[in-house]
Amino acid sequence: MMEEIPEREARAFDTDDGRTIFITQRDGAFFAYNNVCPHLQTELEFLENQFLDRDGEYIECSTHGALFNVESGECISGPCLGESLEKVEITVHSDGGIYLT
Repeated sequence: MMEEIPEREARAFDTDDGRTIFITQRDGAFFAYNNVCPHLQTELEFLENQFLDRDGEYIECSTHGALFNVESGECISGPCLGESLEKVEITVHSDGGIYLT
């Protein structure tokens, strides 16, 4: 699954419990979050797998343009400033799989 998530891109996945999460890669590390903006509880992307801003630098909410730090999920700009995305704990295995923990 690691190969499905290129550097500075993100991919959405549905979990067994009905949530949608997304995973993004930055400098070889993977970060996962629930696909919910803390501002209005809306999904973040406006097009499938479009979670990052144009430069691939920040996670961006398509509803009001809030920007989030990839590594921490903290909102650094927009209406939910100071709030954070809900992090999802994952484990990257040597077989290339990424698993929820």
